[in-house]
Amino acid sequence: MRAKPQIAQYMTEIDDLHQRILRELEADGRISNAELAKRVGLSASACLRRVQELERSGVIAGYRAVLNREALGLGFTAYVTVGLSEHTKKAQRDFERAMMAAPEVREVHDVTGSIEYILRVEARDLAAYKHFHTEVLGMAPKVQSITSYIVMETTKDERG
Repeated sequence: MRAKPQIAQYMTEIDDLHQRILRELEADGRISNAELAKRVGLSASACLRRVQELERSGVIAGYRAVLNREALGLGFTAYVTVGLSEHTKKAQRDFERAMMAAPEVREVHDVTGSIEYILRVEARDLAAYKHFHTEVLGMAPKVQSITSYIVMETTKDERG
């Protein structure tokens, strides 16, 4: 499981300038400090101090490349709900461990309600998803129910 970033015990309140910096960095994490400073109306040194403060405090957890999944041959996306047959910490850990090992699983969310998990799964195509569904998810420990929601089109996606 991916470790959660440590949050500094005391963080400066997120003010309007912090919000503007965060919006710009979400839109373009590779923006130069000089351009970022210009866009938010700060000097380069003041902007850099604020960005570093946001990084140290854990508000900015990291930077990454946004990949074109279709260009990588991963044009099939499904959201999958999973119910477990046992509601124990061990059953959850075993299931989560199995999902962490599956490269098709891009997100694992432990949720409340009538099911235990929502997964975001990416595959090459329907046949590859069927293989994952049967041979990986269907064989995972304590899985009782699986419901797949196939993404037809994505009109908004703000994940970085």
